Amino acid sequence: MRKRWLSTLVTTVGLVGALAWTPASAQSVADFYKGKTITVYVGYSPGGGYDTYARTVARQIGKHIPGEPTIIVKNRPGAGSMTLTNELYNALPQDGTAVGIIGRGMAMEPLFGSDLAKFEPAKFNWIGSANNEVSICVSWHTSKVKTWEDMQTIPMFVGGTGAGADTDTFPRVMNNLLGTKLKLITGYPGGNDVLLAMERGEVEGRCGYSWSSAKSRKADWLKEGKMNILIQMSTGKHPDLPDVPFIMDLAKNDADRAALELIYARQEFGRPFVAPPNVPADRVAALRAAFMATMADPDFVADAKKQDLEIAPIGGERIGELIANIYNAPADVVRRAKEASERADKLEITEIKVELMKISGAVTEIVKGGRTVHLGDKSAKISGSRTAVMIGGKSDDRGNIAMGMNCEAELTGENGSEAKTFSCN
Repeated sequence: MRKRWLSTLVTTVGLVGALAWTPASAQSVADFYKGKTITVYVGYSPGGGYDTYARTVARQIGKHIPGEPTIIVKNRPGAGSMTLTNELYNALPQDGTAVGIIGRGMAMEPLFGSDLAKFEPAKFNWIGSANNEVSICVSWHTSKVKTWEDMQTIPMFVGGTGAGADTDTFPRVMNNLLGTKLKLITGYPGGNDVLLAMERGEVEGRCGYSWSSAKSRKADWLKEGKMNILIQMSTGKHPDLPDVPFIMDLAKNDADRAALELIYARQEFGRPFVAPPNVPADRVAALRAAFMATMADPDFVADAKKQDLEIAPIGGERIGELIANIYNAPADVVRRAKEASERADKLEITEIKVELMKISGAVTEIVKGGRTVHLGDKSAKISGSRTAVMIGGKSDDRGNIAMGMNCEAELTGENGSEAKTFSCN
């Protein structure tokens, strides 16, 4: 019978992801947070799944934290969220005022020996995740690749966001273990940028695309047949996708299946929120409690339902246990998973750098309730779902943009016309 090492609970404390202990502060949690601001950093560009979950949680969590601090969201994309993960560990405040949402694959990078990973996952303070995740591979409707069988015989260019991200790791895994013919173009700031690249014809597909994001953010594409769903990837099938090939069923032998189980164990902690090491234990406990209280908050539930976001919360302590399980995997399984995730001779990789155009100035004209905003002689289209709008340092709605505000926009999309971010003072 095949070993089920992933289901073994950890009873030791050495690598459980427990809190880095610091002496308790004489100041209460409520006194500390009163009047302060917590920044939720997102390791990807605006408009994607991680950004959506971060902003949805941020809208409600503040009232559940003692002292009711102000919550703001900032995007800090780079290297598939590796940039933010390193900053959380080494540079950002370790007092409970900085929290990040990072790629679920980041916890695996030190295990696989990444030189870019300057952190120890066990020393992070894991706060929670709003969902677990099943990832999919998709192809654009114009691609010759329409099915899983096509992936094994027809080359396809897919877009990626950086080393360690699902978008970059999963194509390697499938080429190395399952014989697919994927080619990777990487360097996009976030998953939403990969989708725009699909529309523009720069890439043909995306592997490592969360099903929850696809069905909530691109329901129109699915309905109109603009995307082909080729395969689903996790440790369990999604009930929405009963007829889509499941990666565990495609393993060629027990050794490969064990490696796949290790690689896709990350799916259980979907989109993890994390605080740096050394945050005082009482503040970590308060953040964890507030996160889980938010998951049951009627306002949060209604907001998530409106956006068709899947909610299947998991607490920070459990994330720590899952990561500890991963690090306690048998050495031969780790070696096989590492090789499958890193071996590059079967994957053609092209790295690009995506530059965003910026415009700024006072608002001189507002069209159709904020769908287009003019800053002097330049304009930006503002999407209700893809543009991150900030007013006075807080997430806001485009309808609240007013004449005379001083604003800055980062532009992308066709001819650089759509704003990825739109920030006003």
